[in-house]
Amino acid sequence: MFSHDRLALAIEYAELLATDGVTRGLIGPREPPRLWERHLLNCAVLGEIVPQGATLADVGSGAGLPGLVLAIARPDLQVTLVEPLLRRTRFLDEVVARLGLNSQVSVVRGRAEDLADETSFHIVTARAVAPLERLARWCLPLVSSGGELIAMKGAGVEAEVTQAEADLRRLGSWPVSIVQLGTDVLAEPTWAVRLSRPETGPVGWRDRASNGAAPRGRRTRKQRRNL
Repeated sequence: MFSHDRLALAIEYAELLATDGVTRGLIGPREPPRLWERHLLNCAVLGEIVPQGATLADVGSGAGLPGLVLAIARPDLQVTLVEPLLRRTRFLDEVVARLGLNSQVSVVRGRAEDLADETSFHIVTARAVAPLERLARWCLPLVSSGGELIAMKGAGVEAEVTQAEADLRRLGSWPVSIVQLGTDVLAEPTWAVRLSRPETGPVGWRDRASNGAAPRGRRTRKQRRNL
C-alpha cells in the first residue's frame, strides 16, 4: 500500500500520531499499539477506489485520517484536509510541513458547507464524521459533477444505508455502492459507501433552500476571513 520511497513518510507519520497525536488529544491513549492496522492501513486501502490524479478533500480530517494517509500512499493525488477545529489544523499544518508534503497537501480550517461556493473536488472522503444522510447533505455540494463522496463506515453499514435511503433518493444520490476493501491484507476489512453526485440539479443542503440561502450556521465569506 506504500511504495518504498513513501514508506518512510508513513512511518514518520505513525510516530507523530503515537506521540504528539496522543498528547494533543487527537488520538486516544490506547491507539498507538494498533495505529497501523486500525488507522493507517485501514485508510490506505481506500486508494483502491480513488482514480489516478484526482483532487480529493477529506472532510472532518481530524488527525489526517484518511486524507493524509492517502496523500502519502498516492503521490498522484492533490489533497485538501478540511477541519474546523484550530488545534487540529495546527497539528495538520505541522505534520504536512514535517513530511515535506506542502506542494501536495493543503490544510483548510472550516466546514464542508463553507467551501461549496468556492471549489469542488473529484473525490470527497469522510471517516467517522456523521450519519450518512447528514454527511451527504454537507459533502455532496463539494463533489464535482460525476464525482464521488466516499464515506468510511463500520460493519453496520448496510443498516445505515437502508435507514438513509429516503434522504439519499431525495438528494439524487441513489443507488449507492457499498464496498469492502483490503480483504486480502487486513484482518478486519474497511467498509466504504460510494455516493455519486448527480450530473445536474441541486444537491446537499442546497436542495432545501429555494432562495439559495445558506443553511443555519453557515459563515459568510467575510466571517471566514476573520477566523
